Amino acid sequence: MLYQIFETQRTLMEPFADFAQAASKLYSNPLSPLGQNQLGQRISAGYDLLYRLGKDYEKPQFGIQSVEVNGVDVAIHERIELDKPFCELRRFKRYTDDSNTLTSLKGQPVVLIVAPLSGHYATLLRDTVKTMLKDHKVYITDWKNARLVPLSDGEFHLDDYVNYVQEFIRYLQNHYGNCHIMSVCQPTVPVLAAVSLMASRGEKTPLSMTMMGGPIDATKSPTAVNNLAMNKSFSWFENNVIYRVPDNFPGAGRRVYPGFLQHTGFVAMNPDRHLKSHYDYFKDLIKGDNSSAESHRQFYDEYNAVLDMDADYYLETINTVFQEFKLVRGTWYVKSEQGQLELVRPQDIRGTALLTVEGELDDISGSGQTVAAHDLCTGIVRQEQHHLEVPGAGHYGIFSGRRWRDVVYPHVKSFILAHQKAAPPKQGVKAPAVAKPKVVRPAAKKAAAKVSSTAPVVVKKVSARAAPPSVAAKPAAKKAVRANK
Repeated sequence: MLYQIFETQRTLMEPFADFAQAASKLYSNPLSPLGQNQLGQRISAGYDLLYRLGKDYEKPQFGIQSVEVNGVDVAIHERIELDKPFCELRRFKRYTDDSNTLTSLKGQPVVLIVAPLSGHYATLLRDTVKTMLKDHKVYITDWKNARLVPLSDGEFHLDDYVNYVQEFIRYLQNHYGNCHIMSVCQPTVPVLAAVSLMASRGEKTPLSMTMMGGPIDATKSPTAVNNLAMNKSFSWFENNVIYRVPDNFPGAGRRVYPGFLQHTGFVAMNPDRHLKSHYDYFKDLIKGDNSSAESHRQFYDEYNAVLDMDADYYLETINTVFQEFKLVRGTWYVKSEQGQLELVRPQDIRGTALLTVEGELDDISGSGQTVAAHDLCTGIVRQEQHHLEVPGAGHYGIFSGRRWRDVVYPHVKSFILAHQKAAPPKQGVKAPAVAKPKVVRPAAKKAAAKVSSTAPVVVKKVSARAAPPSVAAKPAAKKAVRANK
């Protein structure tokens, strides 16, 4: 019933929001008589703010038209490679007529970025994608709004999420020989499960896994987000946040965790900060500071755009990750596409290198939650396990913004390149020359977290003001089995 009430309210507010937008333009237009009023700028700013508070925020576009590669502008064509009921595998194809750049692009690693399905759209990783495109062939999981998926397309469970990831990995492996995988926040758990199941079956696994700010072990340094999931019962979530999609959407009747409830939760975490941000936006409009005003619009166009999550997936994630901690306890069984239950065993992973990244000030996934993946992946030799802690970085800072570009990305780039292997050339096509991969082994500084001599992780703590130093190269270590985020 709450969803229907919200939609009714939104529908009633829509014409008022449109009126506010028109009034704002009328009072800000210098050719309009109303714009000559001394209070015209203030009235325009007030209407503009009212419009943005009342408008409906649709799914943003990635909008990446080009990137610069070695001083050459490379055009980007965005297209859908695979279309699943609840997700699209989206590719960012790069084009250039510069022969040297084209040769360089062909030999670069293939990376599958698994975006979060936790409220916002995959476009939240726009900066991640744009930066990665400089040195990688990039694919991303673009999750669909559950309210737009008809009931005839079936249900969506956490197991289906894991199976989707495996299917996307196999698709890239068939196309390129192998790939690398990167997960940001929520997907670190299902991605680790997907790779673990592939390893247990003896399938080819990705060359490397990069896991950033995710709740591998939510018992470590629990945050406000973790505490909510831990302190409320499963039945409480089912009875208080799950509603059916109204009749005016294609997914009418589907049980979902509505996006507007998620957005309310996001804002409730820092209400003072959002209130100040909107007041600053109002003052910027009055002052005519268009640059600051546009930055505000861009941020909230992304932040306010939320999607509905299928109820089965959401509730199972709460139970598996935040209540029963099935991954770290070794009790998680995933149903395969064939309907067979399989135990998730991260210790079976051997041929895949692991890099974990955490932000020092992360208030979504606390310190130690992501690095915990190393304790689970005991089959990966120590030399192939790396951890990066970024001082001064919050949750978003490790995958977006200056710290991501200047501090985190250089390490991610070096790590992926070190574990890149030349894929077998297609029949009749000569493979481009690829430099021999090098293993990244950053030396631990005194400021780094203490690591015991038996710990399977190399810890690196870097300054947020400068890019990490170059590292010595050594041949990739051979696969080995070591017995004991």
